[in-house]
Amino acid sequence: MNATQAKTKAELPKGFTVRGAALNDVEPALTLFNTWSRSVIGQDEITDVDAIRNEWVSPGFDPAQDIRLVFSPEGQMVGYIEAWTTAKPPVHPWIWGRVHPNYNGLGIGTWLLNWAEERVCKALDELPADLRFAPRVGIFRQSEASKKLFEDMGFQYIRSSYDMQIELDETPLAPQWSGEITLKTCDPEKDMRAVYLAQRESFRDHFGYVEEPLEEGFERFKHFLTGEAFDPSLWFLAMDGDEIAGISLCRLQSYSDPNLGYVNILGVRRAWRKRGVGLALLRHSFGELYERGKRKVGLGVDASNLTGALRLYEKAGMHVHQAFDLYEKTIRSGREISVESLSE
Repeated sequence: MNATQAKTKAELPKGFTVRGAALNDVEPALTLFNTWSRSVIGQDEITDVDAIRNEWVSPGFDPAQDIRLVFSPEGQMVGYIEAWTTAKPPVHPWIWGRVHPNYNGLGIGTWLLNWAEERVCKALDELPADLRFAPRVGIFRQSEASKKLFEDMGFQYIRSSYDMQIELDETPLAPQWSGEITLKTCDPEKDMRAVYLAQRESFRDHFGYVEEPLEEGFERFKHFLTGEAFDPSLWFLAMDGDEIAGISLCRLQSYSDPNLGYVNILGVRRAWRKRGVGLALLRHSFGELYERGKRKVGLGVDASNLTGALRLYEKAGMHVHQAFDLYEKTIRSGREISVESLSE
């Protein structure tokens, strides 16, 4: 244990209990998440309980082992944290947690983050000894208390991401397609693997991308994107002949707001960039979601996106709705295999 860990080690308050999660904990967890978010950003952060349930049953994740729930002496869930090491190789495990605002200052957040850090370190056994290992956490920019906790625990700010939105007060501008590009919607029986490969190539130039085994990545892609709310008629493929040039994979509603249409993944393969494919896909997505009754559309983007996506979204009329700050802690120094710049 390093000095930072020792300094911030905490015990839970007397009478508080802790355990792993089971599927019947999903709804109380959702209540906790939104109680916290209303106190910080003034709105719910998750409204789709099935999205949480889908995460808890995702490949390689075990809520009994990878989640810790803290309960008050009265039995109320007041703390939550999850530790993700399912990405392969797990060089940057993801940690995410919440503490009920009425229970701040009792050391619950410190205890949870200590537990999560110890939990993700089990992944060190899976990694070659020369690889850098640095778990990551993130929080809405408004949460100064959370950011202070991260810093006290040895995490350092590295960059931000944005939740962007556009209000559609009238029919959106029609897309303009260049060259031989045509548009089609996804046929799940025929196109799913090609869509995944296009997404995989498109995101190779994004900060944090780590090449993972093909089949494991494909199974995770299908699990997270083709659940009960999956609508292949909202998966738009820009085609150049038989080749997918770009993709826009949309949902009719976001996980945080049922009135908000959402562009879950927008990507253009390297050979088709700087031809207007991304903007055309985005405008087509706006138009389709507008036709289905949505008057707001959102998406997420790395604020320092290496391919210029932020400029594209601003050009399309989107604005920053929320900022999210990302932190990491180097547990083991070594060779960094995730993408950090386009020169790699």
